[in-house]
Amino acid sequence: MSASQNRDEEAPGRAVFRIAGPDRETFLQGLISNDVRRLKDGMVYAALLTAQGKYLADFFLYPADGAILLDVAAPLAEGLARRLALYRLRAAVTIEPAALHVQRGFGPAPADGFADPRDPALGWRACRASEGGPSRTDWDALRVAHLIPETLVELIPDETYILEAGFERLGGVDFRKGCYVGQEVTARMKHKTDLRKGLARVILAGEAAPGTPIATGDGKDAGMLFTRSGDRALAHLRFDRAEGPMRAGAASVRLDR
Repeated sequence: MSASQNRDEEAPGRAVFRIAGPDRETFLQGLISNDVRRLKDGMVYAALLTAQGKYLADFFLYPADGAILLDVAAPLAEGLARRLALYRLRAAVTIEPAALHVQRGFGPAPADGFADPRDPALGWRACRASEGGPSRTDWDALRVAHLIPETLVELIPDETYILEAGFERLGGVDFRKGCYVGQEVTARMKHKTDLRKGLARVILAGEAAPGTPIATGDGKDAGMLFTRSGDRALAHLRFDRAEGPMRAGAASVRLDR
C-alpha cells in the first residue's frame, strides 16, 4: 500500500478501556514500562510486566478528554483489566470498557488519530465510535519488514522479555522514568548484560510453519520461527548460534542482515 493512502481500516480483535480519575497518570506511571507523561506529545506504546520482568500485555495509550484510552488485544483485555484493578488500591481511578473501535490508516494522522509510535511505516491509529472498513493491508508483511512483534505471536505472556522483543527500538520502554513493575529486571538487562537472545528477521528457502524450531547445522537449538511473509520471517534467536547456516524443518535459514 502507498503511504499516501489514508484509508481507514478496522483493527480486528482489539478492546478499548477508559481510564479516568484524578490519579490516572500517577497510577499508570508506577505500573507500566513507558513514561505516561509522553501522552502530552501523542500516543504511547507500553507494556505491563510481571515482578520478574516478563511480558504480560502490550497496549497503546491515547490522550482523551479527562481520561486515557487503553487499546489492547481482546484476548488479553479481561486479564489486564483485572490486574490493573488489583493495583488500584486507594487510587482515585476508574477502569471501564469503552464502546469504541480501533481504526488504522496511512498518510498524515487525522485530527482524532495519532501516529503509531513503534515505526512510521505503521501509519496511524484512532479510537472511534464507528467501525472501520475491512483491512486490505498485509500487516504481517509490514511487521516482518520492519521487525515488529505481535501480541500472542512473538509476544508471549509470562515468557517474553520486552528488551529481547525490541521494545527499546520500538519506543515501548523508558529507562529514566523511575520504578514500575518489572523495572529492576528490565534495567539490569539493559545496563549489565549483552542481549544473547532476541527477535530477528531471517531469510528462508523451503517450507517451514510458524512455531518450527530452528537449529544450527550441527543440530544445536538456535531459536523458533514465528511470522512468515514470502521468503522472510521473524524469529527468536540465540545470537551466538545464528551466525552460520540454520534449518527450520525442511527450510534452510539464515540471518537477514
